[in-house]
Amino acid sequence: MSGTVKISGAKNSVLPIMAASILPGQSVHLKNVPSLRDVNTMARLLSQMGAEITLDDQGHCIIDASTLNSYKATYELVKTMRASFLVLGPILTKYGKAEVSLPGGCAIGARPVDIHLKGLEAMGANIQVDSGYVKAVAPNGLKGAEIFLEIVSVGATENLVMAGALAEGTTVIHNAAREPEIIDLADFLRSMGAKITGDGTSTIEVLGVSDLGGVDHSIIGDRVEAATFLIAAAATRGDIDVTGFNPDYLSILLDKLRSAGAKLELGETSVRLSMDSNALSPVDIETDVYPGFPTDMQAQFMVLNCIADGKSVMRERIFENRFLHVQELSRLGAKIELRGNSTAVITGVNKLNAAQVMATDLRASSSLVIAALIAEGESVIDRIYHIDRGYQAIEEKILSLGGAIKRVNR
Repeated sequence: MSGTVKISGAKNSVLPIMAASILPGQSVHLKNVPSLRDVNTMARLLSQMGAEITLDDQGHCIIDASTLNSYKATYELVKTMRASFLVLGPILTKYGKAEVSLPGGCAIGARPVDIHLKGLEAMGANIQVDSGYVKAVAPNGLKGAEIFLEIVSVGATENLVMAGALAEGTTVIHNAAREPEIIDLADFLRSMGAKITGDGTSTIEVLGVSDLGGVDHSIIGDRVEAATFLIAAAATRGDIDVTGFNPDYLSILLDKLRSAGAKLELGETSVRLSMDSNALSPVDIETDVYPGFPTDMQAQFMVLNCIADGKSVMRERIFENRFLHVQELSRLGAKIELRGNSTAVITGVNKLNAAQVMATDLRASSSLVIAALIAEGESVIDRIYHIDRGYQAIEEKILSLGGAIKRVNR
């Protein structure tokens, strides 16, 4: 693969920001919005609740939630995308009541929402879970509280930051997630008039305000998409420029790519990757919360280890069921030994061979695309609806870099 690829807006930023658009009494204009299945799902959910939304193919989205007339997020939409659950905090803090279906999304392990609910209860919400729905009321409004998250949770951190934005008093969230997407959410809220400090650290403080206004905001570049293309370039021994994102957000991934044998040149909003030789060194990986190695990049990097010269060990510490792609990579000729649900030992092979494989979740699907690009022969990847949830026009971008790929209907 060779050439330049422009990264789209971050899926994990735009979804909570779309949910936060419920909070102001005016419309918001979002830019650099990726064209994704999950973005369309969130737009449908907000529209179903009465918000007025325009979404074009140029990355612009205008949301006016002042027309909201329903406080219920139905199962039909929430079941397909876990991020839909993020409307709970904004609706509850603004309207004092909310009814949101328990979420769905990728089948990569338990991701309990009780952390979200305990935080909202600490802020004064009365919550019941009935018939698959979270029914929450705050008749006297939400109040600021000191909240200690049992585990680091991106979704709970986002829900509680949004809830605190219009709550009475100060909300302090300890053991908060530190992801760049949370900083983007906080920047969006601050631009509307919210008072938030500490985002990007483990302690976030939110001083509630009485109302928020409309704003223009540009979504940050998607670091997971950037990582996927960088790994694909390394696997194909390519030379590419990946632009439109902040390399600082990928520090640990870039270090691992250097260890594998990649040569990197960093710009302010770009990374150029080239390979000095055909040799790939195996790299041990252990996923962790940010700024550790992201679980969303584990499957893609595993492909690199599958063709490295030697053995590597990959440990998954975030989700207990995120090695579903191992069986599919094995169909392509990879040598991977699973030890329980959390450890994979990979022995590099000289080549992978084409096969028909099945995508099992969003990031696993991109790992199969990378593997198919380097396998000898023509591979077929089924259930690609997963990849459309998180990658905009991935086949067009790969084609522009010299990859042989096409979308077919079966």
